[in-house]
Amino acid sequence: MPGGRQLAADKRVEGRRAVPITYEQIKDLSGQLYDWALRKVPDDTVEALRLAQARETKPVAAQTLQVQLRSAQMASDEKRYVCSDSGVPTFDVSVGTNVSLNGNIKRAFADGFDELIARIKPPLLQHVTNPLTNARGYRGKDMPLLTWDILDGADYIEIVCQPKALGSGRWGELKIFGSPTIEEIEEFILDVIIRAGSQHCPPVMIGVGIGGDMDTAAKMAKRSTLRKIGSVNSEPALAAMEERLLQAANQTGFGPMGTGGDTTALAVHIDYSAGHGFTPVAVSFNCWINRRSRARIYDDGRIERME
Repeated sequence: MPGGRQLAADKRVEGRRAVPITYEQIKDLSGQLYDWALRKVPDDTVEALRLAQARETKPVAAQTLQVQLRSAQMASDEKRYVCSDSGVPTFDVSVGTNVSLNGNIKRAFADGFDELIARIKPPLLQHVTNPLTNARGYRGKDMPLLTWDILDGADYIEIVCQPKALGSGRWGELKIFGSPTIEEIEEFILDVIIRAGSQHCPPVMIGVGIGGDMDTAAKMAKRSTLRKIGSVNSEPALAAMEERLLQAANQTGFGPMGTGGDTTALAVHIDYSAGHGFTPVAVSFNCWINRRSRARIYDDGRIERME
């Protein structure tokens, strides 16, 4: 087709040769991403912890934040796990429309996880749980957990690994409203924050999804936790809501790891979608480690680690 020929010509001019992204590339990279996410607290999160410690007014809370910062540094320096609860591998995969794929791409994530289990040191605990029997192991239906999206015009696949453990999964909630006011939405979010207390290992990252349908809201909430701490929401109404909710969350006084203090949350990030005459609202948490790793595979074979 003409558009395809022009794209190929453009790549030749740039000195690049497009090749299919393969099963082997995704298998290897997905395993590496899970490994990396277990051993490093993201840079934006470390900086947010430093800022929180500097302004913390409660001595015990400030000391707890210092312990968390030291733990993050040691894990990075010594390539150790930040937490023994490695959770389960969860991937957010965005596929560019200008790439071609070769091989069993979905299967690559499962095989990458199997290979990682066989080689990773120290060994991972068996956190993959069958919800019908509560049996634990390393294998399970639909594991790893995958969320897919399409990127128009992109010449890469972007893969984000966000291991989901108790602190980043157990305390989230979703409620479907009729036509709520902003005040009612904020009241629900704050109620979820209060009922979670300090069980999710604060200071936490809070993601919120508003609107769409049920699964869209939950997806937006989870993806909102991936947004860089310190970034400003492009929607002014949501930016103001984020500020109000962050202030309210920190006024609860739960503090780092429940020790009391000014720092229960590092950020609140919100996204929304249009929908029908009902409004789902989903709330998702990440514990203080805020684990994630991210990389892109380009259609010329390059792999770029982004975090």
